[in-house]
Amino acid sequence: MWRSCLRLRDGGRRLLNLPPAGLTASVPRAPARAYAPPTERKRFYQNVSITQGEGGFEINLDHRKLKTPQAKLFTVPSEALAIAVATEWDSQQDTIKFYTMHLTTLCNTSLDNPTQRNKDQLIRAAVKFLDTDTICYRVEEPETLVELQKNEWDPIIEWAEERYGIEIGSSTSIMGPSIPAKTREVLISHLASYNAWALQGIEFVVTQLKSMLLTLGLVDRHLMVEQAVLLSRLEEEYQIQKWGNVEWAHDYELQELRARTAAGALFVHLCSESTTVKHKLLQD
Repeated sequence: MWRSCLRLRDGGRRLLNLPPAGLTASVPRAPARAYAPPTERKRFYQNVSITQGEGGFEINLDHRKLKTPQAKLFTVPSEALAIAVATEWDSQQDTIKFYTMHLTTLCNTSLDNPTQRNKDQLIRAAVKFLDTDTICYRVEEPETLVELQKNEWDPIIEWAEERYGIEIGSSTSIMGPSIPAKTREVLISHLASYNAWALQGIEFVVTQLKSMLLTLGLVDRHLMVEQAVLLSRLEEEYQIQKWGNVEWAHDYELQELRARTAAGALFVHLCSESTTVKHKLLQD
């Protein structure tokens, strides 16, 4: 029964259940904000390592230093992020599948900044998603879906309103709810506490979930990845449980979305990490 698979809040508020590197997902369909890496390439290196340089932590493929698409030195701000990126490269087999390397792609976007956006523009782009936030748009029928949306989405809105001291609400109108200017100001101020790298990750997650509120819940560790993804697909899951689905397509799409969302959330946390990791996860 579909209702049983959508009891999403029982998982509690434990730490994000993020999958390991080597994710099997595609690059986000947002060409204006991130690179679309080449599809595949034969692996040309044996060992992956990290070193600390003047500008941060660098990734080495054998004795070559990794570069960005614009030929900049690939340097990340924290050792934890460097280890995670190195793990992406180290987990590749005979063929490098760039479309599975979301952390590398997000780092390239942050380093090269191909759209030349500053921190303020990144913040406003993320907050703009409030106007079309998935969980704020409600159906009027059927009654079972109306009840499902109320039971599953209302607690997220209530949490956000209490957590940030804002007003949001929901609507069945095609125009969506009217978001108060004060709400935007509060969220803009909150997002300003993140650095530009973390903001790239936040916007990435928002575009996956089509929801600023679910992204806030995920980044704030109120939701786990699996919960946030299912909540973002609530109506789709309802229709699938009612009418069925293509055998492989649904599971493949769901796993891809989970992988992209997990990578984005991990990127945000690792970009906010200021300490170094004493014991490296990779060995030559």
